[in-house]
Amino acid sequence: MNSFAEALKRKGLEAIRKFPKADLHNHFVLGGDRDYLERVTGRKIEPLRCPLKSMSEMHAWNEANLGATFNTPEMRRELIQATFHQAKKDGVAVLEIGEDVWGLGEYFHNDMNALTEAFTAAQRDIAPNTELRLQIGLSRHCPIEYLENCLTYFWGNKAFYSIDLYGDELAQPIENFKNIYRRAKREGLVLKAHVGEWGTAQDVQRAVEILELDEVQHGIAAAEDASVMRFLAENHIRLNITPSSNVLLGRVPSMKEHPIQKLYRSGVEVTVNSDDVLIFDSDVSKEYLRLYESGCLTAEELDAIRLAGLK
Repeated sequence: MNSFAEALKRKGLEAIRKFPKADLHNHFVLGGDRDYLERVTGRKIEPLRCPLKSMSEMHAWNEANLGATFNTPEMRRELIQATFHQAKKDGVAVLEIGEDVWGLGEYFHNDMNALTEAFTAAQRDIAPNTELRLQIGLSRHCPIEYLENCLTYFWGNKAFYSIDLYGDELAQPIENFKNIYRRAKREGLVLKAHVGEWGTAQDVQRAVEILELDEVQHGIAAAEDASVMRFLAENHIRLNITPSSNVLLGRVPSMKEHPIQKLYRSGVEVTVNSDDVLIFDSDVSKEYLRLYESGCLTAEELDAIRLAGLK
């Protein structure tokens, strides 16, 4: 294939995989190659086939399909390795993943060198051509004081590229995380947060303003308000979108109707990403192909999005 757009038009998945892509919204615990994990554990993890109705149903799927099998330091490392096997297979040239702050104590005995080496060694040994951008993960469900205590191990470590806040958008007010994000900004981290997956367009703008975000994970609710889209476009706030996840979690009626089209054509910077490969069968190449096949975006538009994500 001479171009990514041509590969999309011919609907050649393997050809699409040969072109470099970014995956800037990948939760590595669920972001790995299922064939590799089956070889390691003997356990076949089947993806979702029908939309869920809530995040609690997603957590139930997680418990039924992963459960306690991977809740050991050894298996945590296997999940990291599985994600790099997936990235290599899918032509991911830039991969942004990282550990939750609580995982440092749970899986790495508060040894920061062990944590960072688990990621960098997997990248070096499995996918050396993939750029790793290591991320600090925060759960909205954790008390602020607990998160601040965990973060004392992370501050000042130049191995980390970004920080991300995830979980139930209504778990606690976004203002509670302001001091953490001010510190993260002083640390030189790229500031990201999950918002606008379940909340409103106004929630997206408030989170950007209060936390001084550089990027938003999801952010699809912004398409409901033209003024919020203008705000994002004018301030160059990028949305790292995961289409299949949005459809299978019932946030979007279909791929064809996905708001990524409206956002992109309104001048908002967007990227296409996987989210949770094991749940949503959503490797990045499949996401591009699904968006094209549904008629949501043209091959040329998708190629422009791909190239922008690599910058």
